[in-house]
Parts: sequence; C-alpha cells; structure tokens
Amino acid sequence: MADIDLIVDFMRQFYEFEQYPFDDQAASSALERLISDSALGHVLIISEDLTSIGYIVLTLGYSLEYHGNDAFIDEFYIQASHRGKGIGSKALKFVEERAQVLGVKALHLEVERRNKASQGLYLKSGFDNNDRYLMTKLLKS
Repeated sequence: MADIDLIVDFMRQFYEFEQYPFDDQAASSALERLISDSALGHVLIISEDLTSIGYIVLTLGYSLEYHGNDAFIDEFYIQASHRGKGIGSKALKFVEERAQVLGVKALHLEVERRNKASQGLYLKSGFDNNDRYLMTKLLKS
C-alpha cells in the first residue's frame, strides 16, 4: 500500500505539471488494478541514491501493424530537481529492455507538443515522430 500511496503522489505531481485533471480515488483504483494484473503492464519506481524520485508505467497491448505485442509508456515522471542528470535516459533504456524480455515489438509513448525537453529526450532515445495524431474517445463504463 505504501508504494501505491507513493506512486499516486508522483501521479498528482505529474498531472499538476502537465495541467491534467486529477482524481485521487480514480487514480488509486486504476493503479491498484494495473499492479494486481501483470498482463496489463508494469509500474516501476525510479530511484536515485535509494530515494524515490519518480515513476514510469508500461502498459501492454497487441498490434497487427507491428506484427505482435506492443507496449505504451503510459506515464513517465521524474521530479524536477532530478531532471537533466541522465536518469530519464536510463529509465527509458531499462523499460525498453524490460519490454524486449516481454516480447514487445514496438514501444510507443505520447508527449505534449509544448514539452520540447521531453521530446528531445525521446528522440535521443530512439523514438520517432511518426507524424500521426493520437486521438482519444472516452467511453462510458
């Protein structure tokens, strides 16, 4: 439960940074479901010198276009005081290696158009801008 509280706190910080609406209860519930079912994906806490400084979420899917399993870096956050030290690059490399072990053939992520620093990190890490738009429709449950 402590990890869930820690990750929800990081989520709150990330959503505030990106100016996304945040609902503690909905975030906790979704996170608990993800953590309880590894077929959905994995949540990793990012640490520096034994101090938790962020998190990264890998969700799993399947793609005909990419001929098999694919994955999405759904959320990736490092506290501002720890950015620019190469930690993000190391975290991305770790997740890429983890994805390969899981049989993932393509790794996706999304980034805000205004977030040039993150775009630079992702391009440097081998991600391509495929010149597509991510379009989303929220479905009622």
